[in-house]
Order: sequence, then structure tokens, then C-alpha cells
Amino acid sequence: MKRSLLLLSLLNLSACNGGIGSLSEIGHPPAMTRTQDPTRDTAYRPVTMPMPPLQPPPVEVASLWRPGSRAFFKDQRAAQVGDLVTVIVDITDNATMVDNTSASGGGNESMGIPSLFGFHGKAISHITSSSALSTSSSNSNTATGRISRNETVTVRVAGTITQVLPNGNFVVVGRQEVRVNSELRELQVTGVVRPQDITADNTVTHDRMAEARISYGGRGQLTILQTPRYGQQLLDAVAPF
Repeated sequence: MKRSLLLLSLLNLSACNGGIGSLSEIGHPPAMTRTQDPTRDTAYRPVTMPMPPLQPPPVEVASLWRPGSRAFFKDQRAAQVGDLVTVIVDITDNATMVDNTSASGGGNESMGIPSLFGFHGKAISHITSSSALSTSSSNSNTATGRISRNETVTVRVAGTITQVLPNGNFVVVGRQEVRVNSELRELQVTGVVRPQDITADNTVTHDRMAEARISYGGRGQLTILQTPRYGQQLLDAVAPF
């Protein structure tokens, strides 16, 4: 009975760890998720943003031009829920920070007792073997810190418009999975874009996305080897030293 409970606990722990080292994938490549509606994901939540008052576009009588169009006949850009738009992620991040701190301090205090409750200083000195209260202290602190970071991510992913906000902005959700041998790479992009920032070839850059969330990672055999074991992670979380 105890062995069964232990095995069940290990299975649950493995399943709750984001798929890393899942016992169900032993001897098999990591399973890919099904292509589905992003709004049906259990983690999906509709986005709400501050909105200005809604104003209808001006309408010209007997005009062939449609307000908001960039082409005379039809605007080919994504414009409604379900349309696709390509998100270009081009991140080049370099940062270097060096911080040196040095501090020191010292103090001395001395106090004499000439008389106490009628006893003169000499009598007090004879009893306590000291004629004064003297203290001294010193402290010092030295710290050195350095941060050096160099990141480059360049990818393109097609996303789906899941919401059209009242002011006309689009909520875009894009997900992509690529499996090579026993390693699965996952790319997720979400954010809010303006229709004006979508170019004529139906693309938008990541720096034009508000509330952008970009995740690039994976799972599989290489990820398992690069990830500390559950016991080590537990010890690192609770060990005080």
C-alpha cells in the first residue's frame, strides 16, 4: 500500500512539473499539443484595457472608399476575430552592470563614575576594579557585483486575433511547436496591437505590441539533462545555507 502511494505521488509530481521528466514520456519523444482555439486554453483570460468613447466613422454619401482601408478595393490586413497576423520577434539585448561598495565605521565611548550613592570614585574603583565604563566598536563592509547579459532571439510566428477591443485594437495570440528528434521547442507570443501597426504584408513587430508576453523554451531529453532533479530543487528552496 505504501509503495503504491509513493508511486502515485511521484507520478503526480512529475506531471505537475511542466512536463519535464514526465514518466509517461519515457522511451517516447515529447508529445505535441493539438492545434486548437487559443480561447479554449484553461489559462486563457480575456484582456480588458481602458477605452475611449466609441465614435462612429464618418460616412460619405455615394463614396466608393471605405473608411480605414489602405487599398482601394479591399484591405488585405487582419481586421477581425479569427484573422491571422505574422508577429516578428527580433530581440537583441545587451547589458553590463558593475557595482562596487565599500563602507567602514568605528566608535569609542568612555564614561567615569566620580560618586555613586555616597561612594566616592576610589571606593567604586576598589570594588569594581574599574573607575570608568569604556566601550569601542568597529565595522566594515565590502561588496562587489557584476551582471553581464547578451540575448538574441529572432523568430517569426503566425498569431490569431482572439479579440477586437472597443477602441479597435487587436488581441493577438500566437503559438508554435517544433519537434526535432526528442526535443520539443515551444514559442508563445501574446499582446495587443493597433491596426495601424500591421504592415501591408500583414506583419507586426514585437516592439509594437502592448502587454507583450514572449516565451521561448522547450522540453525533452536535453531539457531534462539541463534541469536539476526534484530533490535538488527542493533542497535549494528550503536550505538556509
